[in-house]
Amino acid sequence: MDMFIRGARVLAPHGIVETGIAVAGGRIAELAGSGNGRVLDAAGLLALPGIVDLHGDAFERQLMPRPQVRFPADVALLDTDRQLVANGITTALHGLTWSWEPGLRGREAAVGFLDTLDRLRPKLACDSHVHLRHEVYNIEAADQIEAWLAEGRIHLLAFNDHLPMFTARIDTPAKLAQYAERAHMTVDAFIALVREVADRADRVPAVNARLAAAARRHGIALASHDDPSPEMRRHFHALGCELCEFPLTRATAEEGRRLGNATIFGAPNVVRGGSHIEGGMKAADMARDGLVDVLTSDYYYPALAHGAFRLVREGMDLARAWRLVSTNPARAAGFHDRGELAPGQRADLVLVDESDPALPRVVATMVAGRLVHAERVMH
Repeated sequence: MDMFIRGARVLAPHGIVETGIAVAGGRIAELAGSGNGRVLDAAGLLALPGIVDLHGDAFERQLMPRPQVRFPADVALLDTDRQLVANGITTALHGLTWSWEPGLRGREAAVGFLDTLDRLRPKLACDSHVHLRHEVYNIEAADQIEAWLAEGRIHLLAFNDHLPMFTARIDTPAKLAQYAERAHMTVDAFIALVREVADRADRVPAVNARLAAAARRHGIALASHDDPSPEMRRHFHALGCELCEFPLTRATAEEGRRLGNATIFGAPNVVRGGSHIEGGMKAADMARDGLVDVLTSDYYYPALAHGAFRLVREGMDLARAWRLVSTNPARAAGFHDRGELAPGQRADLVLVDESDPALPRVVATMVAGRLVHAERVMH
């Protein structure tokens, strides 16, 4: 259905303008003072490009809201979809972790999630894809991952290695209890598994190289997660990982920038004023210094819009702040048809009430020209 959005202040590529947005065939036809079709009254609102989230795993709370309490994947995904569009997210890359751990992040869960997403996709409001977070010691998954890459079922592949965190806690078993519970194991059994998995170390580099080559062959974006040092960033850059996700040190982020990589930080870090990890960097400081290209929801979907507006309250230009959650992530993931409010782009946009600067509110969300969320009548 053709639509015309009138009365909004529009964040266009050249700045904020007071104009209308004509939508036809799911795309922005033009930015103009008048148009055809159903009219949406957006007076007093700010029209922004739809949010593109490259890493969101808050859906896990819908799958397992309490330890060992599972809900069907279809129920969880439909609820997640409503949360996404209500927070202005129009494109989501679900951060699906496939680990050597059983349970929530094991094989059965990963396969089931992917199959459910494929089945439900026609019913979903948000344009939903998969960011597969491959735990690198999960070497037995390589054949299946390579098949998924060839089938186009993965939009972004990231190399993760959380094994050092587990091995460092073996001597304090209480710190592993929550992870053992998530894996449906006793702590002793989980520790035995950690030790067994650690013995695979000499096989990991070859599997990483194989999967990176497969991703490059199929034109799929590659990332590495939690790079601890510039040396590690250079290592993964050589494999084709041009996305530096959550670098652990400033020097690592700077090395990513020197290499021409996109650096990714979590929006919750911005909203909370710092990392939830002791000693972690402040993403807002990094953004102000030009070392952040992309913000992601990480574990909290509302953080994307609130994070961008917090940066604005702290002095950043709105256009620059909003690029961190729209244009930049779209381009980093290979989407060139969205991320800007411009003729020819997909009509993915969000209407925001910023009358209370500390609590910007998503009033409406449009995906491919379809109004998928509105908290009030707009005509």
